[in-house]
Amino acid sequence: MNASDQQVPFRRTVVSYVQRGERMTVGQQRAWDRHWADLGSEVTALPDGPLDLDSWFGRSAPVVLEIGSGMGETTAQLAAAQPEVNYLAVEVYKPGLAQLMLRAEKLELTNLRLLRGDAVVLLRDHVAPESLDEVRIYFPDPWPKKRHHKRRLVQSGTVELITSRLKPGGVLHLATDWENYAEQMMEVCEAEPKLRNRYADEPGGWAPRPEWRPVTKFENRAHDEGRVVRDLIFERA
Repeated sequence: MNASDQQVPFRRTVVSYVQRGERMTVGQQRAWDRHWADLGSEVTALPDGPLDLDSWFGRSAPVVLEIGSGMGETTAQLAAAQPEVNYLAVEVYKPGLAQLMLRAEKLELTNLRLLRGDAVVLLRDHVAPESLDEVRIYFPDPWPKKRHHKRRLVQSGTVELITSRLKPGGVLHLATDWENYAEQMMEVCEAEPKLRNRYADEPGGWAPRPEWRPVTKFENRAHDEGRVVRDLIFERA
């Protein structure tokens, strides 16, 4: 590993998310009070250096990072379907994380941990190079207005950072229902020299929709509004 692999000095001038209200339901607050101390952490409260995920999960296992878990319905189902992986979800919306803990409690999940804060800061400062088996970004905020495109999460700097944190053979899986954003994702990922499109031979390079990825409310809305959902699956060389 050379010095450039050890540190990616990526800095953003804008963030890809908007801070929303933190008011929670009674059930969400109870879930937060019961589980956050064990299952969650603020990104800003993490100690310097990479997370010790083996200690946090209590085992050594492949690590999947989901960026933007929203209200957690998809995340809980995915974690439940892969008990053999250590599933890490990062999200800025506190009620969403609380709702995810409610779902995790119902499903009796033991392989899920949560982080609240900026995913780029998490990746840059607290995830070791070549330590992740997969990174998933499903239906990130599309910032559809052209003047807001600079706020989109999937940019060249972010993809370079994510790629540096993937193990060789690790996967970056993206999904969006906004055509322009899908095209931007494809352009950025194809320009990253350490990524290879697993479905380069498919029309447009788009991956077939994986049957195991749960249908989200965003995806249902996209179908109702006539938008095509695109999946992109790239592998680190």
